[in-house]
Amino acid sequence: MNVTKNARILVFSTVKISDPAIDMAGLLKLHYSPKVYTISVPCSSAVKPRWILRALAKGFDGVFIAADGTDCPYGESCTEKTGEIVKKTHQLMKESNIDPVRLKMAAICSVCSESFIKHINSFNDTLLKLKTTE
Repeated sequence: MNVTKNARILVFSTVKISDPAIDMAGLLKLHYSPKVYTISVPCSSAVKPRWILRALAKGFDGVFIAADGTDCPYGESCTEKTGEIVKKTHQLMKESNIDPVRLKMAAICSVCSESFIKHINSFNDTLLKLKTTE
């Protein structure tokens, strides 16, 4: 039996803020799962709940939103808006019998490569534990 050591994670990252941190993680050769896939968006508050649910339905173990935090060039309320999207999506997930732990959000600044790696590796571990209990 082949045991997977990495969860399949979709990351919504932002072009001007979290993308540079993720790119820098690669340049610094910081280790994280090769099963992490990124989609760039202008602002994390643009992510739609249906995108998250579709990713989960299509086989991703989890979705991570790398939010802009207060650095968002599109408005200071980005974190609150993204938080509301996550809250709404968690409710939709519960209604669909999907464990809300499969969606995580964290603010990732443009120089937060190590923070991104810690979040992704921790999320990966959480998702693997979830898979073993299902």
